[in-house]
Amino acid sequence: MKFFITGANRGLGLSLTKISLLNGHTVFAGVRGPEEAKIKELLELKETYNKNLEVIDIDVQKEDSVLAALGQLTEKTDHIDVLINNAAILNERGKSIEELDIEACTLAFDINILGPIRVVKHFLPLLKRGENQSILNISSEAGSLTNSYSGDYPYGISKAALNMLSEKLNCYLHDQDIQVLSIHPGWMKTDMGGENALLYPMEPGKGIVEIAERKKEITSQYVFVDYNGDPMKI
Repeated sequence: MKFFITGANRGLGLSLTKISLLNGHTVFAGVRGPEEAKIKELLELKETYNKNLEVIDIDVQKEDSVLAALGQLTEKTDHIDVLINNAAILNERGKSIEELDIEACTLAFDINILGPIRVVKHFLPLLKRGENQSILNISSEAGSLTNSYSGDYPYGISKAALNMLSEKLNCYLHDQDIQVLSIHPGWMKTDMGGENALLYPMEPGKGIVEIAERKKEITSQYVFVDYNGDPMKI
């Protein structure tokens, strides 16, 4: 299978890249501004996996960058099978509604929800040419209305919107047998999750790749699930 993963140079994105390669897949690793220092681990993987790994320059905030990334991709392949929208930002932590920086909120919305919209908008034709296709949007329990909590306003609101985007895409693509899911990967030890988190990203990464490989039966009423494919509260 051929995977395209945004935010692939660190955290969960890097783990998804490693696991996909280990399982014999080809990975197009989307990275914003792929300077050598920023993609050191990807370059090390490239030495091992050679043509099975390609680094693609993409800034999901900019539609012209997404189009340029599509151009890079179409020079290397005529299709992809799995699109994973992983790039995201967590900002304005611990701030009350009175303290919020609206520009910072706008930035989070631009990356966390408009970013996946831009990518799906332009990459969908390439995905439609694949087999056993999936769009996997990396979400969060922070986007659950049922489990809502105070704080993390831009992150939680943008992830709730991402869950809705996933539902809409599922309705749109259901008849074409394209799997669309919004996935909560758990609290992970990443730059975003911090050192107190419960999981190392390789663990949820394995589950998410298995979902992409259609090894897990998804029985959830809604498309919001955890990394094992079990239903999340919407």
